This record gives sequence, structure tokens and C-alpha cells, in this order.
Amino acid sequence: MDFLAPLLIAVIVFLSIDTHSLAQSSLCRTSCGAIPIRYPLGIDDGCGSPYYRNMLICANASRLFLRTPSGTYPVDAVDYTDPHLVVNDPSMWSCRSSGADDPVLRRAANPFSLDTSTRFSLSSKNDYLFFNCSGESVIVEPKPAFCERFPDRCDSACDSAAYLCRNPPECPDALADRRTSCCSYYPKASESLRLLLQHCSTYASVYWRTVGANFPPYDQVPEYGIRVDFEIPVTTRCLQCEDVRRGGGTCGFETQSRSFLCLCDEGNATTYCTDGTYGGHRASAAVIAGTATVSVAGAVGIGALVWYLRKIRKNSVVTCGVQSNENRLF
Repeated sequence: MDFLAPLLIAVIVFLSIDTHSLAQSSLCRTSCGAIPIRYPLGIDDGCGSPYYRNMLICANASRLFLRTPSGTYPVDAVDYTDPHLVVNDPSMWSCRSSGADDPVLRRAANPFSLDTSTRFSLSSKNDYLFFNCSGESVIVEPKPAFCERFPDRCDSACDSAAYLCRNPPECPDALADRRTSCCSYYPKASESLRLLLQHCSTYASVYWRTVGANFPPYDQVPEYGIRVDFEIPVTTRCLQCEDVRRGGGTCGFETQSRSFLCLCDEGNATTYCTDGTYGGHRASAAVIAGTATVSVAGAVGIGALVWYLRKIRKNSVVTCGVQSNENRLF
């Protein structure tokens, strides 16, 4: 049974290895398809800011998705200068969707919503159009006139005289001469959107995209999509980390403590790449930032080995209080 000694040592050494070694900056993907991925966003664990951890998915290295409480939605664009995502809800109506000639034929599933505890927020540049709403449950009125009559209830009206109802993007005549009512309403929270949709056939989201250098309001055009704003947490450590004079690292975080890490080519630092301190770790070529942990398989393996050793010792031949050499391990 002498062969078990090196086996035991091998298992102990395996469990002592840092199976979640610190990440190299090269392990943080910088794009998903044609969409660039930069701080504070990340699609690999340990990359970017922990505020946006596990919220973006890159499917087949080509399609970016955003996770929300209401579902997973494709991301059409990301802007870092004016920080926002443009998200597409496939269930909402648009001129490009099937049944576009009649919004009544489309029934939206769960309307888009966001987790309010995150650093994502619905942009004020979104307009929401609702179709064929119940007049008994929803106040569908021309908003200017309604607000004059009921100023204290102005925010509760769904504006039937809205510009976008008369000129939906890409198909201005789509609602003309049809028995389809349309009104525009901006919910103060995504819960309001969900409640309103319970009394309407479907909805569409239109955001105002800034174009060119024209003067307002001619510098914006309406397009289908949901604009989701995000914050860029700027810290001195991140600025130092990204400074090319200090090694040009990538801002990231340690996956268990969520503390800041500067991801470098030779390992990771707690400040910047050229400070020469990598915490005694070298970056693994296969895993993302983390700390040493015992895997479930490792725990099961060591448990089985301990049970086996006990069984052997229990079955050992003992003569006059002295264990014989027949089943000794050492």
C-alpha cells in the first residue's frame, strides 16, 4: 500500500493550488461581435466594475445580451461617451416586426424592466407608445388639453396627441386610417409600464438618438429601442491602472471580495502594472480573477480518500497491540 503515500501528497498539493488564479488583462474580452466592451462593462467575470457583474452575456462571441428581471434582451449598441446601451425588446411593436401593419395582432409579453438596485437606469430620452388601451382603465387624452383641465392629474394621462403616435419612426403612415388607438406615456418606474400594459394590446419604445452638430431639437431623431443609461465609476486607482505610463492595465476586480484589481499582462496588481507587486500570483491562462478555493470534486475526492484510509487501518492485522506490517502505509 506504499503507493497511497504519493497519492495523498498529490491530492493535498492539488487542493493547495490556486484554482482561481488572478486574471491577465488578455483574458478580458474587449468586444462582442462589433460592440466594444470597455470599463466599466465586462463580459468575463473579474473584468470591468463589479457593479455590472454577470449582467452582460456574449453569445457565440458575436451577440451581446443584457440580463434583467423581465428577461434577457439583445443589445444593439453601446456608447461610452454618453454612457448608455440600446436594448431591443423583440416582443414590442415596431415597423420592422411581423404584424407591423396592425399592432393589435402583436401582444407583448413581459414588458422590459430593470433591477433598480443596479447602476443601470431607464433613460429620460425614451418615449413609450401604447396601443388600443382600455378607456375604462387608462386615461387616453390629448395631454395639453387634459393638463389644462386637470393639472394635478397631468402625469397620469397617456397622450393621444403625441407626435410619435402621428409619426411613428420608419413608417409614418402605419397607423393612419386604422382603428388602432395610440397614446404616449413615460413611466416613472418600470413597474408603471408593466401595469399599463395590462390594459393595452402592446407597446413600442422609441428613444431619441443624438445626431450631428445641429441645434436642439433638430439634433435628435427617433429610433426604435430602449435606451438604458449606465454610470462610469471613475476612481483614482482605475485611472492609474489604465495610464500607459504605468503599464496600461485593465481595471477589474477580485471575484470573491469584489476589491479592485489592475489586470496586467504579467499578473495583477492592487495599484498599477509597473509597481512591481503582483501579490505573489501569476496569471492563469485559463481562468478569470478569483482566489484559492476547494472545488466540490476536490472535496469529494479527499473525503473518499480519508474514508479509504480509515477502512484500511480498521482492517489492519494487530498482534499483541502492535500493528503488523501487512497493511501498513508508512
